[in-house]
Amino acid sequence: MYEAIVYEVADRVARITLNRPEARNSLSDAMIGELLDALARADADEDVRVIVLTGAGDRAFCAGADLGGLGAKQEAGGSVAGAAAIRESAPFRLFTAFPRLGKPVIARLAGHAVAGGLGLAAACDLVIAADDVKLATPEVNVGLWPMMIMAIINRNVAPKHAFRLYYTGERITAAEGREIGLVTEVVPRAELDARVDALARVIAAKSPVGLRKGRAAFFAIENRPLEDQVEHLLGELVALAGTEDAKEGITAFLERREPNFQGR
Repeated sequence: MYEAIVYEVADRVARITLNRPEARNSLSDAMIGELLDALARADADEDVRVIVLTGAGDRAFCAGADLGGLGAKQEAGGSVAGAAAIRESAPFRLFTAFPRLGKPVIARLAGHAVAGGLGLAAACDLVIAADDVKLATPEVNVGLWPMMIMAIINRNVAPKHAFRLYYTGERITAAEGREIGLVTEVVPRAELDARVDALARVIAAKSPVGLRKGRAAFFAIENRPLEDQVEHLLGELVALAGTEDAKEGITAFLERREPNFQGR
């Protein structure tokens, strides 16, 4: 079904692999289209509870935009696209899709994440990286700027750390990425798959309803006044408490057994 990605489902986990290793898994319009389709497919599949996003090979998770395929020439000096055209573009649709997903997304970094690839990793909820992976926003080195992914990175990184990335274009280690908020965990390369699999299993065992509603609430309260946040969250808590999964979870707790969540 796909040419630029690989889509697999096993044990309630959908694994999406960017599959252009010869191009360091760079993002072409075609790949983005397939990735968006795969994300929507996993989101709609009741048998899927967690999504893992990774890149083929160990050279690169994703090297960012395919400069020929994403119109970087226009950004570098061509005419400015209208708002409608921007919203219909592949990059816009990709980076705005993640908050609307109803399932947790784990980025598995076995290779470097640079430019748009770093933005893609940062758009995921959790990032597990091998200890020899490097991260960077090198756009400034060719006279550009990480315009679109800055919206994603700025939500994860404090300004002083962000500007260092943007101004220098230097590569930082996965450990440094963890220190500034871009990476969740750093593990030895030999332990990467085991850790990602273990984390996915833990999350997949939780209530799909709780995960979906909780994730949606996380994004819904961004940049809202405290009173509005608490009002929204209280309403969501009341709604969540009435679900079958919540009732099962509380009953299982009282009966000292593992809950059997059905996603309702």
